[in-house]
Amino acid sequence: MQTPVAGDAAPIPTGVAGLDEILHGGYAAQRAHLIEGRPGSGKTTLGLQFLIDGVTRGERGLYITLSESRRELLSVAERHGWSLEGIEIYELVPPELSLDSEQQQSLIHSSDLELGETVRMALAEIERVNPVRVVFDSLSEIRLLSQGSLRYRRQVLALKSYFLLNDATVLMLDDLSSEADDLNLHSISHAVLRLEQVTPSYGAGRRRLHVIKMRGTPYESGYHDFVLRRGGIRIFPRLVAADHQGAFEPETIACGVPELDAVLGGGLDRGTTNLVIGPSGAGKSTLALGYLVAALDRGEHGIILSFDETVGILLRRAASVGFDIGGHVASGLLRIEQMDPADISAGALAGRIRDAVETDKARVVVIDSLTGYMSAMSGQPHLVMQMHELTTYLNQQGVVTILVLAQHGMVGRMESPVDLTYVSDTVVMLRFFEAGGRVRRALSVLKKRTGAHEDSIREFRIDGHGLRVGAILKEFRGVLTGVPTFEGDRTELLGDRPSPPVQITGIEP
Repeated sequence: MQTPVAGDAAPIPTGVAGLDEILHGGYAAQRAHLIEGRPGSGKTTLGLQFLIDGVTRGERGLYITLSESRRELLSVAERHGWSLEGIEIYELVPPELSLDSEQQQSLIHSSDLELGETVRMALAEIERVNPVRVVFDSLSEIRLLSQGSLRYRRQVLALKSYFLLNDATVLMLDDLSSEADDLNLHSISHAVLRLEQVTPSYGAGRRRLHVIKMRGTPYESGYHDFVLRRGGIRIFPRLVAADHQGAFEPETIACGVPELDAVLGGGLDRGTTNLVIGPSGAGKSTLALGYLVAALDRGEHGIILSFDETVGILLRRAASVGFDIGGHVASGLLRIEQMDPADISAGALAGRIRDAVETDKARVVVIDSLTGYMSAMSGQPHLVMQMHELTTYLNQQGVVTILVLAQHGMVGRMESPVDLTYVSDTVVMLRFFEAGGRVRRALSVLKKRTGAHEDSIREFRIDGHGLRVGAILKEFRGVLTGVPTFEGDRTELLGDRPSPPVQITGIEP
């Protein structure tokens, strides 16, 4: 039995993850919406998801196709693991494409018919089925039969008027075969959504959606990244931090190393962004792990977005310094997302973080490293804007965010590939220095907005027992120039301690 029809122009679900949020509820009921995009952009999949969602709600759906056969539509559905049972498919394609001889009477050569007859047959099918949801694929065939903009506009208007008379919510698909007719369609459509593909010089293509118009309804403007995979389209709404205000109790979290917490004025504060910078190999990732593992041991959830290491290497490195993160992964407290910069967009990354924070209740987020994240972006300005919005969102949720950034070079003068210090509440810098014929590490805190911190320089060391921070190195100069020199007593430096046996528990990739 069919459910009651939604009220006039009331929002109805789209069936596409993320799109309802962008449209503030969904498509407008009993209105015609234009979905445009080049071939392969995902229009057919988006239309099928709309009809399948209607079936789950007890609503009749009709797919009118002038460009794809039933066989092709069924193949698309099968690849996504869907069933089109309950959806009427009406073909206006050459009969040789049909596999069902019983349906030959409904198959016609559109090229042999006058435009008016083609439209009348489509309207007759709508009258017979009386659908609540309709997908019309595609307007390009109507455009070809019209052979003129004026006649084309009149026929599309006739279709739109008939849909409204029958209280149907319609998606009209268009493949942008004629740019000159775009404005004709835009002016007569209640809403216009454009799907685009962007192909970088290297890596997988990126897809994005743009809502051009939607009458009488607020919507999220700008570009929204989406992926098209088995199971359909998933859209990642552009993150707007101002729309996600949260309440949390201010608190300082410690890592359990008294000297390190002392340098940071007690530790890292909730709702802050903390940047760890330094040359490759200085211990930035391990320092971030120290605070993450302390939170996990307290029963809090966390996530690592790893651009530079595989999951297996990350687990082994953590175990070698005494951090058993494998057990936390197995328990579900920790998610490790291995990121491929060539195959992920900024929107998809933000979507994963939102899932971890809002679904898994993650309280600590580690991005390791921003150098890998930069590779996933089209340019530095986009990186800075995205990171500003992302860190503001995380701060408002009371999350401790730890960003790892590798500087160019290992010794001597160093430069950061991007300046993110202004979005960071705390900046921790690591450096190498030489003393007694050995390469050692130094740690200093350059900035902390939320409280006092030491302005000293301490030795920082990593061994099989975890993190160690030594006494203040008073006879130390040049650390900020990138050519630090220690001129004090070597007895002040940290000595070696026995290494424990390495044990790796948890999952393997």
